[in-house]
Amino acid sequence: MALVLGLGSASPSFADGGRGIIRDTEIETLLKDYASPIFSAAGIAKGSIRIAIIEDRSFNAFVTTGRRMFINTGALMAAKTPNEIIGVIAHESGHVSGGHLTLQRERAGIASIMAAAGAVLGAGAMIAGGGNRSMNATNGGVGIMLGSQELAVRTMLAYQRGEEQSADRAAIKYLQSTNQSPKGLVDTFKRLSDDTMFKLDGVDPYLMSHPAPQERIASLEQLAASSASFKAKDPASLIARHEMMRAKLYGFTAKGEEIARRYPVSDLSVPARYARAIMDYRYKKTPESLALIEDLIRSDGANPYFWELKGQVLLEFGQARDAIPALKRAVSIMPEAGLIRGLLGRALLATGDPALLEEALRELTNASQREPEDIESWRQLAIAYGQKNNIGMAEYSAAQESFLMGDQQSAVNHAAKAKKLLPAGSPSALKADDILNYRPQKSN
Repeated sequence: MALVLGLGSASPSFADGGRGIIRDTEIETLLKDYASPIFSAAGIAKGSIRIAIIEDRSFNAFVTTGRRMFINTGALMAAKTPNEIIGVIAHESGHVSGGHLTLQRERAGIASIMAAAGAVLGAGAMIAGGGNRSMNATNGGVGIMLGSQELAVRTMLAYQRGEEQSADRAAIKYLQSTNQSPKGLVDTFKRLSDDTMFKLDGVDPYLMSHPAPQERIASLEQLAASSASFKAKDPASLIARHEMMRAKLYGFTAKGEEIARRYPVSDLSVPARYARAIMDYRYKKTPESLALIEDLIRSDGANPYFWELKGQVLLEFGQARDAIPALKRAVSIMPEAGLIRGLLGRALLATGDPALLEEALRELTNASQREPEDIESWRQLAIAYGQKNNIGMAEYSAAQESFLMGDQQSAVNHAAKAKKLLPAGSPSALKADDILNYRPQKSN
């Protein structure tokens, strides 16, 4: 699907004002290409870390003990070059390889989006949130207790500052070993130093979890200047993909007036037309959107994401049958894209044509196998199996959907019904058993 925001929604809409997880094949593929050389340089096994995108306009990225790396849309949209995001990924990789994934860092980074991340990435892979581990004083009175807590906080934050500096040094190393410039990392921290959230005049430096901006930038600039790859440039093809990513994110997440200022009608570049096509779609200007998409397809018919967007627009505005050829073209160009296959399966099912039911099931099953944590594919599978009167598989699919949504009770109820109807020992019956036997991690 072209862009999914919120708790597994199949349409580009926000969940409770945003801060959901975005799933998008184009953006995720680009981030994988950014990250792969860095992960290799950091000794991070291929496929061991998944990058998730948070709908949040602030510039931020972090990793968690669940081997997840989160990057805000704000970081992707603000980054002027691929090198800036690659530098961010290199920094976060430094935390991973340095073993810095502490409970405190996890709490500070993801407390407000745990529900969304857990729902979309799967309850089984949810980040474990610990209980209250703040230092408690015993028999010492309030004054002693507060003093002890302050000492603990200062010690802990000093350790985090050390981690940040270590991750910075590691990032420079990884960028050097992959012949990429550390300049983007320096530019990123310079930008952050100008952000109001980093204007820390009068703040006790011992109560800061990150090094002071000036101190950090000075250290980074010195390290970066000594790198043999400091003057290295991003390939033109990567820059073009980066601009398409930014255009897509602005098109789907920014307000209309902001998109119009950034991508005015006088701008005939491909990214600008892409952003405006998406904006028109969001504002229900279907003919205008489709006209722009057709223009994009004429300019590059081998781009699967243009065909995907055309299919999504047609599907969302009630033209499911017309959406199928476009989505099939996207799948033929990029057959490994589970999210696009899921959208095709949804379009086939939405026609209501019994003759297309088997094909819908095949595409949705393929999608769920490639993207087992995609809620929408399981939801659509439950509908499709219900229409086929295969109640066992319908209940099993509904169990998977509920499980990923974090609704454990509903997941258990559906799994219990599925187990009674599915052949004993079948893969689906065994997975239903896994849901029945699943026990969430408890807070300490």
